Amino acid sequence: MLQKQQGTEPIITADGYAQLAADVLVRAKACGATEADIVVADGETLSVQVRVGMVDRLTKAREKRLGLRVFIGKRSATTSTSDFTQESLERLVADTCVLAKAVVEDDVSGLPDAAQMATEQPSLDLYDETVLDTETQIDWAKRAEAAAFAADPRVANSEGAEFDSSSGRVVLANSHGFIGSYKSSNFSLSVSPIAIEAESGAMQRDAWYEVQRKFARLASAESIGQEAARRAVRRLGARKVATKRVPVVFDQETAGSLLANLCSAVSGYGLYKRASFLLDKLGQTIASDLLTVYDDGRMVGGLGSRPFDGEGLATRKNTIVERGVLKNYLLDTYSGKKLGLPSTGNASRSVGESPSVGPTNFYLVPGLKSPHEIIGSVKEGLYVTELIGFGINMVTGDYSRGACGFWIENGELTYPVEEITIAGNLKQMFKDIEIIGSDLVFRGRIASPTLKISEMMVAGN
Repeated sequence: MLQKQQGTEPIITADGYAQLAADVLVRAKACGATEADIVVADGETLSVQVRVGMVDRLTKAREKRLGLRVFIGKRSATTSTSDFTQESLERLVADTCVLAKAVVEDDVSGLPDAAQMATEQPSLDLYDETVLDTETQIDWAKRAEAAAFAADPRVANSEGAEFDSSSGRVVLANSHGFIGSYKSSNFSLSVSPIAIEAESGAMQRDAWYEVQRKFARLASAESIGQEAARRAVRRLGARKVATKRVPVVFDQETAGSLLANLCSAVSGYGLYKRASFLLDKLGQTIASDLLTVYDDGRMVGGLGSRPFDGEGLATRKNTIVERGVLKNYLLDTYSGKKLGLPSTGNASRSVGESPSVGPTNFYLVPGLKSPHEIIGSVKEGLYVTELIGFGINMVTGDYSRGACGFWIENGELTYPVEEITIAGNLKQMFKDIEIIGSDLVFRGRIASPTLKISEMMVAGN
């Protein structure tokens, strides 16, 4: 409900965004829209960066935005505003309708069918009532960085420690009568120490981080700082290796990057534009039979979870790959229509933008082997801990990226390596996955355990 103050925009109560959205949709219909939807989002963020024990950056923001999409027949336009006054919203509706009438028709544009709208909105444990003050976040960042310095005397500098917190809510409504809302929060801490080799003065940096929906689930500042220091120090003395074909083990983070490439390849927009190496591969074997991948929008507490997608369709658990066979693409309504397939509930939406396709919680099902056991299975090969550059052709699957990590000899990590390139083709790489680890941990919407590829080209000296 809207309460007006003289000379100001309306104050909107906790339940008021739903009414605001309904009012704007009525105006859009009156302005000639045949269909329309609206996203209202508000939230606050607090970010603290500490470097060498001193506060280097502090930002705090609270914002609200409203995004409107209207359809006039098969023509559409999308606009947004942060001004919620009645005059501004009336102007926004009028301008959006004018824009929609000016664009070309698109035969597959339009809202999803009314019958497809989500009918339930389960609580997925996405929101934490905890409100951290500035001093608490500064303290956590300082403690994390201090722990990195204390962990090893070779940690002599730092690119800083950063603590970010955010919380907010989203309301989505459309002219079918659908209205949904949810609240969410995030807490993250990262540390980036620099280790220096006393004899040569050579420096190496690395980082560690954690992200959680609930503050109480965040690992201690000290443990995050200590892990960041361990990762930086172990890179000292890095060298190149000779060019050869060997097994390659990807750690959690770099395996997650590899899974992100798969996520891009099954995204509807790349597919209907014929820009994916997985075009027309549904039902075919595209990977090792060890590989099973899910995208689960209903995972309780998941970093990508939400009760409905950016178009109001229910999220769900989609099987993307099952024992190596491609079962589903990731689709919203538009890309699904382009491909002659139904939406998978993966519409992703930014305020002021039309929906696109995005993952929720996209992950590789873990196996039974620990990272130590996987490394132990390699007589000679590479353990990758960082990937550099973007040498990936999503049309052909050709893959070439700079890498850092450790050389494996007789099942042991022997010395750090850098300034090397690993190369292959994603179509073959996924089929050559030999072992999948048991160490699945979510630090984002895409996650993978450690995995081993039987052979890739490693280019060095």
